Amino acid sequence: MNAAKILREKIKNPASITTGMIVTYHFWPGIVELAMRSGMDYIIIDLEHLSHDTNMVVEACAMGRRENFPVLIRPATCEFTYMRLAMDLGPCGLLVPYVETAEDMREIQDAIYLKPRGRRRPGGRGNFWVNDFNYETWQKEVEDDLIILPQIESKVGLDNLEVIASHPVTTAMAVGPYDLSADLGVCWNPTSQVLINALQRIKEAAKTQHKNMWMIGNGVELIQQGYNFICLTEPTMFLEAKLRE
Repeated sequence: MNAAKILREKIKNPASITTGMIVTYHFWPGIVELAMRSGMDYIIIDLEHLSHDTNMVVEACAMGRRENFPVLIRPATCEFTYMRLAMDLGPCGLLVPYVETAEDMREIQDAIYLKPRGRRRPGGRGNFWVNDFNYETWQKEVEDDLIILPQIESKVGLDNLEVIASHPVTTAMAVGPYDLSADLGVCWNPTSQVLINALQRIKEAAKTQHKNMWMIGNGVELIQQGYNFICLTEPTMFLEAKLRE
């Protein structure tokens, strides 16, 4: 899983600024090529809020696999079936929404690992990552490199930061700042000290486990705030901002 290996190395490098985008509103496979040409480090296809055409998602993941470019998926929920099916589409990782507990982390592990470590039943184009179907091949060529980013989006998640950050499948911590602000009673006030303190807690939990933190927002501002694993939000928002100029 070379695409995942490449992204892992960038995430682990404190001197590297790793930048990507999440595609929620308007998705087509060619956006992967645009991300590559523009110098992005990864792209996330958002299936939490919309059901993009399955064949197009599969083709985008296949393009990432062939070109060694990281294409991740955000599934609808952190429930087993949704994550298992997302894996079958062929991404090199998952941005998992609304992760709150140790049980959620176990659900993630079950969805991404074959037995005996999990309960995944692989299929679809996700099978194209491996050269054969022996268990050892799955572990070496997929499971060992897969990117997993659990999103903290609630007070319950904040209460369980240590167990989430320390879980072996967690590559880096992530956050859903809008939903988290709503749950904290400060929706949407990005300058609220309540939200700022919560984000710092997530960052510290990740740091304690020698892991990074994924953050979404304005790239320049996030870099100034000390983040280096960044998502520049939805590309149509860039277009709208440019048209407003």
